[in-house]
Amino acid sequence: MKKGKVSDASEPPSYQEATAGYEEMQAQFVWDDKTVRRTFIRKVYAILMVQLFVTVAVVGLFTFCTPVRFFIQTHPSMYMASYLMFFSTYVALSCCGDLRRQFPWNIILLVLFTLSMAFMMGFVSSFYNTKSVVLCLGITSLVCLSVTVFSFQSRIDVTSYQGVLFSLCMVMLLCAITISIVVPFGYVPWLHAIYAVLGAILFTLFLAFDTQLLLGNKRYTISPEEYIFATLSIYLDIIYLFSFLLQIFGEGRE
Repeated sequence: MKKGKVSDASEPPSYQEATAGYEEMQAQFVWDDKTVRRTFIRKVYAILMVQLFVTVAVVGLFTFCTPVRFFIQTHPSMYMASYLMFFSTYVALSCCGDLRRQFPWNIILLVLFTLSMAFMMGFVSSFYNTKSVVLCLGITSLVCLSVTVFSFQSRIDVTSYQGVLFSLCMVMLLCAITISIVVPFGYVPWLHAIYAVLGAILFTLFLAFDTQLLLGNKRYTISPEEYIFATLSIYLDIIYLFSFLLQIFGEGRE
């Protein structure tokens, strides 16, 4: 009579049994990472919407309200003060990693940064025709919406094209140097137009680059702890895009 095979209690587990717990734990980590990333994205866009709302409100006030427009145009020192605040807060938030991750100082600096940039954009917009400002706001909104949808849906990894962005930055720098040399001898409209078009293209690409860094589904990503830096980057991309569009399509006030 044959006896059934008795399994040895000391027999090592199979490969499937050994890796089952690891795969389950890995799946849990992936789920947790996606949850953290979604929370991170919502936080960044919530802060960004507040920044853009404040900026558009200030631009609208400085553009449509004649007494306010006259006051700021006759007090350029306020622009310089806002630029100094912008520069100092930008350096603090960009270069001091511990500071931008420390609550509430990161929020305070971001508020000061946003107010200074909003004032600067309002000051610049006050010298342009109202229709031009509204047109550029509309174009900026459409471009931002299109780039955001592209970044969410496209398989093209813009984060891998850092060399292209760097090359465009160098071209922009050369154009800026050329303009600064030529302007004292006379204004060259076509050269300034090339500079503005390149700037609009560059910051459209930067917007796609920073948005894909935020999403975290491409080659390079940004840490969920850096929500202040992510918000700062996307906000600046939108603001610079608007300023270059204003240079392209804007018409001065009569």
